[in-house]
Amino acid sequence: MNAALHLAQDDAADALLSSDPFALVVGMLLDQQVPMEKAFVGPAVLRERLGGLDPAAIAAMDPDEFAEICATPPAVHRYPTSMGTRVHALAVHVRDQFGGDASRIWRDASDGDDLRSRLQALPGFGPQKAQILVALLGKQLGVRPDGWRAAAGGYGEADTFRSVADVVDAGSLVKVRAYKQEQKRQARG
Repeated sequence: MNAALHLAQDDAADALLSSDPFALVVGMLLDQQVPMEKAFVGPAVLRERLGGLDPAAIAAMDPDEFAEICATPPAVHRYPTSMGTRVHALAVHVRDQFGGDASRIWRDASDGDDLRSRLQALPGFGPQKAQILVALLGKQLGVRPDGWRAAAGGYGEADTFRSVADVVDAGSLVKVRAYKQEQKRQARG
């Protein structure tokens, strides 16, 4: 991973997301029901608390002990116990299915649909989260297996501001938030 991501809006946390595939996947997992920046700074907080962010080491931990680490103030997430359990399950999945190397999720994917399926199979990931991560990988990290844009759905469209896949700086974050607010307003009628 060579690109500089700006999802946490914090230099150290963004450097981790940019260099560590597992950190990126954990941040994406945490990106629900909290501000985006809070979610994507979470992996850096965990790395500091654990002395590293190795999926095999996390997977070897007692799930309840790991959830307590996530809940230690300041909590890693609004729902630290639940999300701690999901991060632990994610670490187990990455260890068992990908030999502890989260980059294999996309590096070994045969095409965009395979990539989306691999992401959707991750604990805590559903169809939308998988599509958003496919779009993020393609748009910002150059991970572009055949069919990646189609696999990302509308999130893969160029020149849009729909999701974290489109956040490259503070200005684009404002545009993504405005888009989401408009979508909520329309949904309410």
